[in-house]
Amino acid sequence: MEMKKRISLELRNRTPAEVTELVVDNCRTSDGEVEGLTDDFKELEFLSMVNVGLTSLAKLPSLPKLRKLELSDNNISGHLETLSEKSPNLTYLNLSGNKIKELSNVEALQNLKNLKSLDLFNCEITTLEEYRESIFELLPQVTYLDGFDQEDNEAPDSEADADDDEGEDGAGPTGDYDDEDDDEEEEEEVSEGREVGLSYLMKEKIQDEEDDDDYAEEEDGKGEDKNLHGL
Repeated sequence: MEMKKRISLELRNRTPAEVTELVVDNCRTSDGEVEGLTDDFKELEFLSMVNVGLTSLAKLPSLPKLRKLELSDNNISGHLETLSEKSPNLTYLNLSGNKIKELSNVEALQNLKNLKSLDLFNCEITTLEEYRESIFELLPQVTYLDGFDQEDNEAPDSEADADDDEGEDGAGPTGDYDDEDDDEEEEEEVSEGREVGLSYLMKEKIQDEEDDDDYAEEEDGKGEDKNLHGL
């Protein structure tokens, strides 16, 4: 599907000015340029264009409120100065899986003063000697590179995602185990109840038999007394 058509569908009867998040992953551009986006998307804060065949960002419109931009798995090799011109407030930029090879390719990102997280995973630049040290030196405003800071501490967002995944994956089994435990407890309680009930009934039966025997003995005793009186 072409990017223009995809964006039109994603509007869902909204005007561009009402859209704050836009995801057009896996659609296609006709010439490697951004298509269908205009300056009317002035409230856009999150934009994802993953695997759409982009080679350039020259036609990116002015998106002053854009904070997070996903551009992974495209063919972008540089000329990133457009980002600081059109989206100066970016805090997160994902360029993983692109054609970024040299430090000079990302030098233009120095003008993104609010950029805190940059992802260049699976780009050729990551094979350079002292790659991480060089990026942090070139872009001192960046706190997290490829999901980790300079001390190899994971970015909070990544940790949150991991926690969410664990919660979703773990909740099912944990819940099942809890249910099984509850079921076992209920069965034990029922079993105990049955045992108590049977014991109680047995005791009652024994008591009744003993009472009957006592009554029978009393009756026999009375009968003997009567016989004695008769004598």
